[in-house]
Amino acid sequence: MSNVIQGGTGFIASWLIKTLLEQGYSVHTTIRPDPENKKDISFLTSLPEAPDKLKIFTADLRYPDSFDATIQGCKGLVHTASPMPNEFASDESHEEVLVLRAIDGTLGILKACLRSETMKRILYISSMASVYLNNEKVDVMDESFWTDVDYASEMKDPFGFYIISKTLIEKAVLQFAVEHGLDLVIVIHSLVVGPFICPTLSDSLKAALAPIFGKKDDYSFLINMSMVHVDDLAKACVFLLEHPGPTGRYICSSDTVTIQKIVEILSNTHPEFTLPTPETLTEIEGSKMPGVTSKKLMDLGFKFNYGVQDMYDGVIKCCKEKGFL
Repeated sequence: MSNVIQGGTGFIASWLIKTLLEQGYSVHTTIRPDPENKKDISFLTSLPEAPDKLKIFTADLRYPDSFDATIQGCKGLVHTASPMPNEFASDESHEEVLVLRAIDGTLGILKACLRSETMKRILYISSMASVYLNNEKVDVMDESFWTDVDYASEMKDPFGFYIISKTLIEKAVLQFAVEHGLDLVIVIHSLVVGPFICPTLSDSLKAALAPIFGKKDDYSFLINMSMVHVDDLAKACVFLLEHPGPTGRYICSSDTVTIQKIVEILSNTHPEFTLPTPETLTEIEGSKMPGVTSKKLMDLGFKFNYGVQDMYDGVIKCCKEKGFL
């Protein structure tokens, strides 16, 4: 059985491709157009199973029809790509217009799935951005919570486009799936940490490693952070592709941890790094994010295999191998 991974060069997508190939699946994936062939995709093509089971296509969210060839013959699709403003921007574009273009691009992929005669299930990979930013005063959130887009706009968050677009796209794909009878499941992940095969360091990993890099501006992001190991997330996606009856939204997150606990773990396991002192950590300003629960996913039978120390051990090992540390 073949599956499509939309946006295959990213941190999460590339690890998911690796996981699917290891489990015997054939995979179609897309990359953005690269007319001058400057992009190095050898980290995908060199995977042991890639020569026989991986096909790479060029597609562009601005032209949804470009996904038809990728989807042809596949039974599952995992949409991992997050549209960024520069993909849809022009000199006269406003954020509201960019969000609408991002929604249209994503719905265009779902329309391509409708045209397919083989597509059985679609996973849309969302994130906590669609859940946590609201006025709710709770310690733990589940799939019933949604980010308040008006509240997010008022907050003037530097990741405002990402937060608002993720939330509105998720709502749009759920509505489209209901209206057209598509078997669509939403996967909402927390901060993804762990080993990586792509050649760049993702923004999520940079944030997770802020105490090691000494990026004090990012410390507030980790005051109370929910996390998941990249391999657990990939395995959860395969689980939801294979399971006979998932419906709606599923949070995928194994741990909620404070920055104090992160620094304690790193101090005990990686003494080679100079880390912030306990006194420095008490001076961090910022609001405490609520945790999230994966009870709905675990009630289906999914089990997490990794904890916070595993996440950091994996990413640190890869960073050392690739020269980031």
